[in-house]
Amino acid sequence: MLLRSFPKMFFEFLLENPDLEEELEMKDQVPEPGSEEHLLMLLHITYDRVAERLKAAALELKKTVVDETWNSLQGQKIGDFSLYSGALGTAFLLWKSFQVTGNQDDLRICSEIIKACDSASVDSRDVSFICGRAGVCALGAVVAKNMKNVKLMDSYVSKFRKIELTEDLPDGLMHGRAGYLWACLFINYNLGGEVILSKGMAPVIEKIFSNGRKMGTKHGSPLMFEWNGKKCWGAAHGLAGIMHVLMHFNLQKNQRDEVKRALLYMIRNELPSGNYPSCEEDKSDELVHWCHGAPGIALTFVKAAKFFGDLEFVQAAGNAAIKVVSPRGLLKHVGICHGISGNTYVLQALYQLTGYLEFRFKAKSFVCFLLDRGQKLLSEGKMRGGDHPYSLFEGIGGMAYLFLDMVDPAKAKFPAYEL
Repeated sequence: MLLRSFPKMFFEFLLENPDLEEELEMKDQVPEPGSEEHLLMLLHITYDRVAERLKAAALELKKTVVDETWNSLQGQKIGDFSLYSGALGTAFLLWKSFQVTGNQDDLRICSEIIKACDSASVDSRDVSFICGRAGVCALGAVVAKNMKNVKLMDSYVSKFRKIELTEDLPDGLMHGRAGYLWACLFINYNLGGEVILSKGMAPVIEKIFSNGRKMGTKHGSPLMFEWNGKKCWGAAHGLAGIMHVLMHFNLQKNQRDEVKRALLYMIRNELPSGNYPSCEEDKSDELVHWCHGAPGIALTFVKAAKFFGDLEFVQAAGNAAIKVVSPRGLLKHVGICHGISGNTYVLQALYQLTGYLEFRFKAKSFVCFLLDRGQKLLSEGKMRGGDHPYSLFEGIGGMAYLFLDMVDPAKAKFPAYEL
């Protein structure tokens, strides 16, 4: 049987004292990277010292990503413009790098990439932030604001407002209405105020509820959605991702009740291991990903704990992290969608929600594992970067983004999912 994750023995010997974090005096030479002693050193030095190493590693990775996904094009037209696997993901990484370092060159190159993505996406029918034109226009507007280019910002906002939502759109986050709404949230959050008016988003929200009710059941979930012929549960295409986006809005009382009952339905029907199925039709317990399984659903429960203020959602998120993400989440993929980088965000989100040091230390364990061994394992073929090895969601672009985010872990947020 092919193991999907590394044995947790890589760091379990350190978890007996999760609140223990001390400065170690290295009297001899620093241990060799990749050794158990080096990982031990990283885990037992303060976060400030780890942050220095994370930042340096992230900037090296960023350079590689930019070279492979942008500089190598040499003026050729972009094929994949998406945030998920394409050039916009590189732009998003550069925007993050600018936020951390203040490097104006990052912002300049980021803007150039977005301009090329704008041309490449002009005929796209995908309206989401992660895979569609909405992401291009939304990020373009925000980056233009950071450049203090009001004319360019207004141009991208105008293009965003012209995006058409057709009747046959799916409702999910990756390719549908929820993904469009997240782009609206991203614009308003970063530009301030109601650049995209609530009255314009309200019909989209109502359409999602209307579609969800058609597939919902009286004794099951009041809302359910279909992707590729399956009733999906996960963050990328299904119920968890759609509910996550809806909880960012001032919902009507009946809508709030439907969202809550849908999430409670998921909790009642978790798998015996504590994991969650990818869809109604498939109860297999294999995937521990953001896109399918406990990680993405746990992040949705974190949002629900804040939205509803109910302890049940705190407990559900914590159980998913403790029972599934922590022991099984050290995956053999590096990325954010279905890799160690994405699962690190789940543990960090639980620490931000609860303040429990165990979650903080486990998040640090995951990110230090990547810092210490990620590139070596990739080069040896023992870890994978997906079909798009330099991309934001599958490859080392996501690892670089995580490293930059964890320079200040109190503010770390799963990209294109948490605000």
